[in-house]
Amino acid sequence: MEKAIAYLRKQDVIFEKIIQQFGFPTQPKRPQGFETLVLLILEQQVSVDSAKATFNKLKKAIPDFSVENLFTFSVENFRTCGVSRQKTQYIKALAQAILSKELDLESLASKEPEIVRQELIKIKGIGNWTIDIYLMFCLESLDIIPLGDIAVVNTMKELLDIYTKEEMEIYAQKWKPYRSVATYFLWHYYLEKRGRKISY
Repeated sequence: MEKAIAYLRKQDVIFEKIIQQFGFPTQPKRPQGFETLVLLILEQQVSVDSAKATFNKLKKAIPDFSVENLFTFSVENFRTCGVSRQKTQYIKALAQAILSKELDLESLASKEPEIVRQELIKIKGIGNWTIDIYLMFCLESLDIIPLGDIAVVNTMKELLDIYTKEEMEIYAQKWKPYRSVATYFLWHYYLEKRGRKISY
């Protein structure tokens, strides 16, 4: 990540400002695979802490956290663990795609980000934000800007005084080919300014 940080510091003064104020960001990492995608589904539109609490309840209820066991876990049991009906449908749709061989999760690591996106977007409940985070955290793609992420959008508004996603997309072109690393800076700023810590 050092090369990317050096490049970004030359490209845009905001990264220098973030470093001066809050130091360097860390690179979030999560293991590839089914468990992480389930966690990302749970994280959609809720806090990371809330999603992790629900995820831990699921793991306690299903010690053998396999695709098959999640697929056959009842809607009532999901609800008991705090999972909404909608997210239950999403998790089951993901499990079904894997069981039917429509989706080969292990093969994603060897594919280009756009191919990964095309394969995952077909599954109900997996949208661009979930795919962006999976590409960044699990597949270590270096050039993703997740404009479906509220922390990224709010930080760009605050630091850059730009307010539409179209403008943000255009502005972020100057961060290529390291837009993921730029995103880590934006998250770092957002969390540090609010005195929050997140373990990815």
